[in-house]
Amino acid sequence: MAEAVARAIRTGEHLAVQAGTGTGKSLAYLVPALRHAVVEDATVVVSTATIALQRQLVDRDLPRLAKALSPLLGREPRFAILKGRRNYLCLHRLHTGAPEEPEDPGLFDPFAVSAMGRQVKRLHEWSSDTETGDRDELVPGVSEQAWRQVSVTAKECLGVSRCPIGVDCFAERARAEAGKADLVVTNHALLAIDALEGYPVLPEHDVVVVDEAHDLVDRVTSVATAELTPNAVAAAARRCGRLVDEEIADRLAEAGDGLHLTLAELAPGRLDDLPTPLAGAVAVVRDAAHACVTALGPERKEDVEGSTARKLALALLEEVHDTAVRLLTAFEPPEQDRYDVVWISGGVGQDHTRPSALRVAPLSVGGLLRERLFGPRSVVLTSATLTLGGTFDTLARQWGLPPAPAPSRRAPGAATEKEPPADDTGSPAVDGPKWTSLDVGSPFDHPRSGILYLARHLPQPGRDGLPPQYLDELAELVEAAGGRALGLFSSMRAAKQATEALRERLPNTILCQGDDSTSLLVKQFAEDEPTCLFGTLSLWQGVDVPGPALQLVVMDRIPFPRPDDPLASARQRAVAARGGNGFLTVAATHAALLLAQGAGRLLRSMNDRGVVAILDPRLATARYGGFLRASLPPFWTTHDPEVVRAALRRINT
Repeated sequence: MAEAVARAIRTGEHLAVQAGTGTGKSLAYLVPALRHAVVEDATVVVSTATIALQRQLVDRDLPRLAKALSPLLGREPRFAILKGRRNYLCLHRLHTGAPEEPEDPGLFDPFAVSAMGRQVKRLHEWSSDTETGDRDELVPGVSEQAWRQVSVTAKECLGVSRCPIGVDCFAERARAEAGKADLVVTNHALLAIDALEGYPVLPEHDVVVVDEAHDLVDRVTSVATAELTPNAVAAAARRCGRLVDEEIADRLAEAGDGLHLTLAELAPGRLDDLPTPLAGAVAVVRDAAHACVTALGPERKEDVEGSTARKLALALLEEVHDTAVRLLTAFEPPEQDRYDVVWISGGVGQDHTRPSALRVAPLSVGGLLRERLFGPRSVVLTSATLTLGGTFDTLARQWGLPPAPAPSRRAPGAATEKEPPADDTGSPAVDGPKWTSLDVGSPFDHPRSGILYLARHLPQPGRDGLPPQYLDELAELVEAAGGRALGLFSSMRAAKQATEALRERLPNTILCQGDDSTSLLVKQFAEDEPTCLFGTLSLWQGVDVPGPALQLVVMDRIPFPRPDDPLASARQRAVAARGGNGFLTVAATHAALLLAQGAGRLLRSMNDRGVVAILDPRLATARYGGFLRASLPPFWTTHDPEVVRAALRRINT
């Protein structure tokens, strides 16, 4: 893998490389990346999806590597971590105070105010001790509401030259450190902002390594998604209330009230057309926000205090205005040519605690990635799960890369490269960035270390919770394993149902996501072997428990996106309109990725043994089952429950 990464950096050709858990993939890309950065006096960016991997790279891998490579490179490589400005404490905001406008109705609750007051007081005390101002270093953490009082977004920031405390700014200090580094560790969100927003937030770089690349599309989509809510409009009106004529600010507040009333009449779901009353309400918000921006007038450089208030107001006003414009223009092209998907979330029929919101997201981010990420630099994408349905092409299509003309060669335990595609004339066979793929295999002997149990005899999952047969099967499996089970469920409702049922039937401790912080639950699960941990989405990808504490992974059903998911359904329809298989391209790909990630929780060290049990019989019987099974590790497979229970008992003797 290291040789393949070095070749990609040298040739400028993009590389997608799948490397199983335990391969040492971070070392395989860090060594050639650091060598390139030092020898060429360039900067390499490494992007991850999770804080855990960022910490592993910065606290463990890079310090040891820098020391080891120093005699070979002639100097010790420098590295730094860089996050979005909102992740750093803003000393100016801390000392001048947040704007006097409660942005959340919860702040009117005296108990909520006192709790947040205690957290903000703690942040003031922490500001004197911290050297980085990095939110992730504050343990235990604080609520998002409290953090908002002491941080600013990039648009709210005064700028280092205008800010009275700019010299001591934590975010600027982190950027300065990143500017001097050979290798910068960041996250997918900041990478997306750097590539998509049109202004650089990362140091100039010629190579990007995207680790946890299976999450790239979702993270980029999140960055490119915007939301318009009555609360945001009201907050923008409050922020500019003392800076413009009262009448102009009141127009915006009234526009927010109108939006609230209009949304209250509409059901949640995707919008194929913008209803006339809603289009009118959004247009009024747009015009009122524009009037407030105009009324704010130009910045007066001598008035720092006024500039702060103006900047904070302008950031919200522009966000409201630009989102309203994007919502209105989303419906202008014919349906088949539309770039964005619009939907109403929250409100009627969904989460009654969350007010209705208008959301807009790109139908695809492949074009953006092809132009903005792959165009200007060499990119290496890596993860333990990149071959869905047995091919890299499934994810490559989402990244905006052209399909490969032949399947990637798989070489368990050994690295082999696939030649770049070419036609008879020697030129690329397809338009688009050139890329190669590589599967370096896994150090684990999957057929000897794990069993894939497909419960073909069970009924298909229903909509009304887990069928009794599923609970019976789950109880028998957990009993045979002596606990030691991670239950991955497609909904919180199913996870709680299973938890309650098994707590009544079995003596084992059954932990359920939500009982405590996820990190503490995972810690307890790892330390107490007969314990089970049940939960939903974040556990499918976020649990690393090597050893005997985890010997059974159970998934209740194939994790397809919900049929009413507005973005997934729109993407399926768009693929079908072009003559493709929308279900396989979108829903099955989503499910394959999560199944592969879930199954990857089982083997985390060379001595691990166990069972991955999938209760949904469709994986064994449906036509699309072959595609999904090809995305899973090559475990020995059985449909016989007796064989599986006997194997689990043997492991624990």
